[in-house]
Amino acid sequence: MYDIHYWPTPNGKKVTILLEELGVPYNVVPVNIGKGDQFTDDFLKINPNNRMPALVDHAPKDGGAPVSVFESGAIMMYIAEKEGRFWPQDVRGKYEVTQWVIWQMANQGPKTGERGHFSRVDPKHGDQSYAQRRFNDEVHRMYGVLNNRLYDRPYVAGDAYSIADMICYPWTASWELQGIDMGEFKYFKRWFDEMAARPAVQKGMAVTAGPSIDPATLTPEERERLTKLLYNQRARPAPAA
Repeated sequence: MYDIHYWPTPNGKKVTILLEELGVPYNVVPVNIGKGDQFTDDFLKINPNNRMPALVDHAPKDGGAPVSVFESGAIMMYIAEKEGRFWPQDVRGKYEVTQWVIWQMANQGPKTGERGHFSRVDPKHGDQSYAQRRFNDEVHRMYGVLNNRLYDRPYVAGDAYSIADMICYPWTASWELQGIDMGEFKYFKRWFDEMAARPAVQKGMAVTAGPSIDPATLTPEERERLTKLLYNQRARPAPAA
């Protein structure tokens, strides 16, 4: 049984899509990132980077103690390798998929996340126009990378559907909010429509983990506390000797 420590963000949904495609049993452990669950001592034991998702496999292939994995790309590689699907293990196929998994982790996800962040920054923090323009352009460039990749092949890594497709899709599901004109990217759109129609993708995208916090219900003191907890984080002190 897999425990997926999860909140319904694009990074979490990558993993639930894979689990639904595989049809394997899993248990959702809510990590309410709006409340700061990712900073609890128990969570930091499985993800020292205080980000979700994280995975705990209670039945690893070696038959030993549970295995924990953090970072969504590493989680997907672990599950796909164990289950023997969606990540070929021959050297050429493996690295065709792997490079796109890493591309998503290093480029598409962070740049899209920064676009969202700077589009929401309170004006009290000053002029954000340069950051907004930079990350708007980077997100547009990422759609171009995918579009050019998909013009002569059905899937991101070639002829076979793989974790490379599953990891990229959730970050594109909000393309309208990202200011993207789908008409510019017809090869991407063909892939996107196919992905969106897959039943397992729909199920994975629909996984929830409990109600979100409504900021309107918080006192000013609670909002200030959460702002300090969640934003502008600096290094955590090492445990005392």
